Amino acid sequence: MTNPEEDDEFAAYSTQRTRRIRITAWIAIVALIATGGGSALFALLFP
Repeated sequence: MTNPEEDDEFAAYSTQRTRRIRITAWIAIVALIATGGGSALFALLFP
């Protein structure tokens, strides 16, 4: 069983990890669109 301090530390770590993943995903999406790699994706999404 975990104590409240460990739960708080895990929650903070989880929040930071989620934020880092979202930032990385948005950077990848923007890079694909900027370099033209996302053109096929947009062609499929918006026919």
